[in-house]
Amino acid sequence: MKSAKAVGIQYAALPYRRVGRRVEVLLITSRETKRWVIPKGWPIPGLSPPDAAAVEAAEEAGIFGVVETRPAGSYRYLKKAKGARSIAVQVIVFPFRVEGQDAVYKEQGQREFGWFAYQKAATLVAEPSLRRLIRDLGRTHTPTLLASLQESRLSWLSSMNRAG
Repeated sequence: MKSAKAVGIQYAALPYRRVGRRVEVLLITSRETKRWVIPKGWPIPGLSPPDAAAVEAAEEAGIFGVVETRPAGSYRYLKKAKGARSIAVQVIVFPFRVEGQDAVYKEQGQREFGWFAYQKAATLVAEPSLRRLIRDLGRTHTPTLLASLQESRLSWLSSMNRAG
């Protein structure tokens, strides 16, 4: 059986946060082409695929949070290998709810990052399947108006209980 790297499997985090009723996605630039991408990398021995995706997110963007164990889907791209050849890579994508960002991280200064409304983020990435995954995540993670009102009510009740 071939190793995961030989058959071109990578794991990626799809970083997102909710700001009110809006879902934003964090994109980073690739080191060489400076295209907008999501954090991804090769399997890491001893780590599950979602945990490997979380490690990549921490190294490439300094983010931490909660990675979902069920993938959102996958996409393919051509990765330039050493020399002139390229290898087809299948990327398994895990939603990653960002809770914060470290001030210092491994690849700091090697990449840029930006938070974008999910609709805008989808237009910035090159791979059509990744665009679809971003749009799907945004739609499924955007709270309905009713859910937002319930969250506001619970927050208000909680503050009233602390005050009283």
